[in-house]
Amino acid sequence: MLTCSKLIAGGQGLAAALVKRAATVELDWDVRQKSRFDATDSTGRALGVFLPRGTLVRGGDVLVLEDGSLVRVLAAPQAVLRITACAEHGSPFDLTRAAYHLGNRHVPIELKPDHLKIEPDHVLADMLRAMHMTVVAVQEAFEPEGGAYSSQGHSHGHGHGHSHTQEHTAHGHVHGPHCQHDH
Repeated sequence: MLTCSKLIAGGQGLAAALVKRAATVELDWDVRQKSRFDATDSTGRALGVFLPRGTLVRGGDVLVLEDGSLVRVLAAPQAVLRITACAEHGSPFDLTRAAYHLGNRHVPIELKPDHLKIEPDHVLADMLRAMHMTVVAVQEAFEPEGGAYSSQGHSHGHGHGHSHTQEHTAHGHVHGPHCQHDH
């Protein structure tokens, strides 16, 4: 069994050709949220993964094995509920409201511009349908938000040049640590 104790998030910094040629391992969310697990890659090699506690493995991440070889992680399709706003009776705001109610229940949730995804739960599905949401069971990859306290924070999927502490101007007034009033 080959061991792995290093993960390169999104394969960042690696040549695209190396990542493309790497073996793959397809894992569902249940496994990818664990920092220690066994798996078998696309070449049939047995892997023992031992990452720092709290590490979330995402589709597109690259595992570095003890022999220096690379294994690209694929998010496996799994049973999820796809939630959309009702086209006839709802509005796009309904999706925001649904995300709020799911977040209050600390449900792992994948946020997309036009839909949400959660793991199957008939009680939550009934609650969402009562809110006039459309809930459909599908087999898709699941990449829920890491949350404010996750070790990897959040990912925008693109680079950008601002910090998350920058001050913003609104109504000719700077809001930030030096604006001299509470918010």
